[in-house]
Amino acid sequence: MIYDTIIIGAGPAGLTAAIYTLRAGLSTLIMEDPSVMSQAGYAAIIENFPGFPEGINGIGLVSNFKKQVNSLGGTIVSVRVKVVSICDEQGKGLWQVSSDKGEYKTVSVIVASGATAKRLGVKGELEFSGKGVSYCAVCDGIFFKDKNIAIVGGGDSALEEALFLIRFAKKVTIIHRRDRLRAVKLLQDRVFSDKKIEVAWNSVVDEIWGKDKVEKIRIKDTRSGFLAEIECEGVFVSIGKMPNTGFLKNVLDIDENGYIITDKSLKTSACGVFACGDCRDTLFRQIVTACGDGALSAESCIRYIDSMKGV
Repeated sequence: MIYDTIIIGAGPAGLTAAIYTLRAGLSTLIMEDPSVMSQAGYAAIIENFPGFPEGINGIGLVSNFKKQVNSLGGTIVSVRVKVVSICDEQGKGLWQVSSDKGEYKTVSVIVASGATAKRLGVKGELEFSGKGVSYCAVCDGIFFKDKNIAIVGGGDSALEEALFLIRFAKKVTIIHRRDRLRAVKLLQDRVFSDKKIEVAWNSVVDEIWGKDKVEKIRIKDTRSGFLAEIECEGVFVSIGKMPNTGFLKNVLDIDENGYIITDKSLKTSACGVFACGDCRDTLFRQIVTACGDGALSAESCIRYIDSMKGV
């Protein structure tokens, strides 16, 4: 089968795009990588998505998106994309998406592959991953009840995770490399008003120690180089994301950080390929903006398909 479009990614951006392409009558296949969970799914409570004044958890929100896609006849397959390549079959200008479960042909592609958490790159991080080192507070926070926890980062995500973790932890120490936080004022106010949360300013993690699991970390002062130890059973890393765009190497124009470059219509440098959500170069990355991206990329894709069909 040759699809009108294949959507790579089943987060808010990809699923919103699917809703629009399916409603437009396009044969649509949505690909979901089983090893990559949508970042929205990690959120314990989402308070800034319109229509949910009491908030909604991320898994519930994404589940609602999928139900809507299914109700429109959409198909979501669990595959890991390896490469996207041009497949000019009989001069039709098709694209081929190669995965661990075979090849799929399509007239167009919407990339909504999202991003994953960045690593610290320090000694002990990989050794204790899953043994105290975590990149998802919502997933693992409950395992650290009445424990001391360190969280690395200073942006919105780091503070949101700190506020979530304090529900379980005895104490949370935020490790931040600068002398001020980057998060919005509302989150900063909440953090500074909680007596169980402390901030280690101008500090970076130098090493993670333990025997069978994390027992303490060593931090280094970014100004003086002074080393200090913090006893903790958990280390949560929240220092930013890395776009999941490795399968697009030499296919699209990508910036130095790995994000896909698009125009205002979310067209990429390749004809028939569009991008939306956290995998593209954009100023603001939120669920609501990902959904907007999904709708716009779908509309651009629909117009492209119509032009290919001579409509």
